[in-house]
Amino acid sequence: MNVLIFLIPIALGLGGLGLAAFLWSLKSGQYDDLDGASWRILEDDREM
Repeated sequence: MNVLIFLIPIALGLGGLGLAAFLWSLKSGQYDDLDGASWRILEDDREM
């Protein structure tokens, strides 16, 4: 049971770190163009 004293703060810290990374990705515009990548793969504009 003494292990829980260490595991609970570590789990909360990692959860907070994941939440902070997700909020940073939202703020930096990672999810602005959701359809762009799916349409770009269909375009055939390669330079040969």
